[in-house]
Amino acid sequence: MRVVIAEDSVLLREGLTRLLTDLGHDVLAGVGDAEALIKTIGDLAAQDELPDVVVADVRMPPTHTDEGVRAAVRLRKEHPDIGVLVLSQYVEEQYATELLAGSSRGVGYLLKDRVAEVREFVDAVVRVARGGTALDPEVVAQLLGRSRKQDVLAGLTPREREVLGLMAEGRTNSAIAGQLVVSDGAVEKHVSNIFLKLGLSPSVGDHRRVLAVLTYLRN
Repeated sequence: MRVVIAEDSVLLREGLTRLLTDLGHDVLAGVGDAEALIKTIGDLAAQDELPDVVVADVRMPPTHTDEGVRAAVRLRKEHPDIGVLVLSQYVEEQYATELLAGSSRGVGYLLKDRVAEVREFVDAVVRVARGGTALDPEVVAQLLGRSRKQDVLAGLTPREREVLGLMAEGRTNSAIAGQLVVSDGAVEKHVSNIFLKLGLSPSVGDHRRVLAVLTYLRN
């Protein structure tokens, strides 16, 4: 896996670099601000050596407000094949929603505390690099509270909503079954019902799972 890291904290940036390289991944560059991130990706694109995933802090210099997420959104538009995983100190609903708009592949939003869970963090980076989603449970929980007020999900049962919330975290059916202490078959039935109720026909193929998650998060 080829990675570019954008984080203004030198300690965290070097720590992430060491963690990923020790596990056999290739960190192509580590930068400290959004401008350097955009330039680095442009340079790599010119060399036809784009990374599989970018890991970026939401807040970076010079104002430490939204430079990181703005850069992430821009990269998703200009290079849709690159996965983008943003890290944030707190749940910032506006940024999460903006990041999730547009393309439905290769996107993640994690709280920085999650980095301490090394296995979960690395799994999330790999999942995003492969075109999947990785959303922090706290982000999902906050967006769920907003989603309950919307008609589009009104037809889901409480259990189906719970399953969809776990799907939004990037969990597989087997992982959801383990979390809810039910059979894989039960989860598959819930997922099928979710697709049906959200109007996601089999014609959209494997993207139904991602589209269901995006429907959930955007409403």
